[in-house]
Amino acid sequence: AVLADIEVIWSHAIQKYLEIPLKDLKYYRCILLIPDIYNKQHVKELVNMILMKMGFSGIVVHQESVCATYGSGLSSTCIVDVGDQKTSVCCVEDGVSHRNTRIFSWNQDISGLQDHEFQIRHPDSPALLYQFRLGDEKLQAPMALFYPATFGIVGQKMTTLQHRSQGDPEDPHDEHYLLATQSKQEQSAKATADRKSASKPIGFEGDLRGQSSDLPERLHSQEVDLGSAQGDGLMAGNDSEEALTALMSRKTAISLFEGKALGLDKAILHSIDCCSSDDTKKKMYSSILVVGGGLMFHKAQEFLQHRILNKMPPSFRRIIENVDVITRPKDMDPRLIAWKGGAVLACLDTTQELWIYQREWQRFGVRMLRERAAFVW
Repeated sequence: AVLADIEVIWSHAIQKYLEIPLKDLKYYRCILLIPDIYNKQHVKELVNMILMKMGFSGIVVHQESVCATYGSGLSSTCIVDVGDQKTSVCCVEDGVSHRNTRIFSWNQDISGLQDHEFQIRHPDSPALLYQFRLGDEKLQAPMALFYPATFGIVGQKMTTLQHRSQGDPEDPHDEHYLLATQSKQEQSAKATADRKSASKPIGFEGDLRGQSSDLPERLHSQEVDLGSAQGDGLMAGNDSEEALTALMSRKTAISLFEGKALGLDKAILHSIDCCSSDDTKKKMYSSILVVGGGLMFHKAQEFLQHRILNKMPPSFRRIIENVDVITRPKDMDPRLIAWKGGAVLACLDTTQELWIYQREWQRFGVRMLRERAAFVW
């Protein structure tokens, strides 16, 4: 039912505002922007609707945050998307959205109803309509983004993080399959390496002795790799220390933040803190891009910058010259930056390899998203 409603709304908008008849959509291709924390099943159904039901000839699927960097002209930045219904934060570096830095927070209690009205009816006279407002909404609305608990903005699942996908029976190489095969491949590869080192000639006793002394460390690193591979995300097997750090910070984040109302400044600091290296964190602190129409309040840029400067770790405060909070890059409307980035994406030469065409989707289905998507599906 929801997909049918979306199809009707989009079809009406295309006909009315773009003046494109629906029968001509077979001559057009489109860009679909999805949230950073996305549901794979929802994305699959949307792509199927666009290609098979609406009739577009091709589609490119990409993430909102990455397209926002294209639209603003920044290569590495912390994207803060403050919208009407939600706030999302993630760190993008060189066109890649870091999975562990993604945070999603609901905004519906902030942007709730502030106007109230009632009617008074008297016999033999028209009804009188009275309207009034409750609270100092011009102060409450922007401050609720930073102090959500102060105004009673609480509820179930106020904040969510990136989780492992539930799996898709149509996708033979989904995340569960990769995790299972990754563990087996790592075990067999390291067992083969140990056998080769143990079968060296006698002349290599010194090397063998040195390698045998390192054997407990290798076994320990193997346990770390397997543990991270079976955790909440896919980690590189050869970067065990970095993977362990990312895994621990992720588990801490899930236990501390998920389900709670999180202030905007705290969400930004936590997202940057989940980056894997200090160099990446320094880049993110130096460039914070605010998109969406939810933070277009007077002096909001200066207030957010002040909050970040006061709460960022002292070690970074000493080495970072300036925290740059960008709300209007190139004097563009922040509500249109992601769409501008999508238009830029469609013009790039490298995008030609990302198009998923109708006949390919009809034949291979969701596997095309794994093959053609510019992000890790």
